[in-house]
Amino acid sequence: MSTESSINRRTTMKLLFLMGSSAPVLANAAGPAAVAPLELSDAEWKKRLSPEAYRVLRKHGTEPAGSSPLDKEQRPGVYHCAGCDLPLFSSEAKYDSGTGWPSFHTALPGAVATQLDFKMIWPRTEYHCVRCQGHQGHVFDDGPPPTGKRWCNNGVALRFAPSQA
Repeated sequence: MSTESSINRRTTMKLLFLMGSSAPVLANAAGPAAVAPLELSDAEWKKRLSPEAYRVLRKHGTEPAGSSPLDKEQRPGVYHCAGCDLPLFSSEAKYDSGTGWPSFHTALPGAVATQLDFKMIWPRTEYHCVRCQGHQGHVFDDGPPPTGKRWCNNGVALRFAPSQA
């Protein structure tokens, strides 16, 4: 086997591995995290979460579009991770994207981290809670100012805490 074909084979195997793996989170999307990780067993997660929240947060599922009441939530407050209660988004960053999922133009600093997701063949940027690594959704480059980002979140992966004002 030539050196060139050996390198191509190695590169191809690495790509296939990365595409099929649940690789660890690669990059913190909103600054350095100063949050202690929360690591629970699979049995503990199943006890802690509803079956649908478990499917989304721990198995990288997606809830049906339009199924979450949080998509229409308009009160001031903070959106927390449903898995560990870490604050992820402010209501000030929320907007109606028309997609059927709660959407935000920015996450709270240090709250989420991203990785590439190849489940739909083409790469997408998936994001997770930095504390529990719970899958939240995907971020796209078709959002409004000031960031141009659309942090498209599964409502079942969130808990809304209205402001006390």
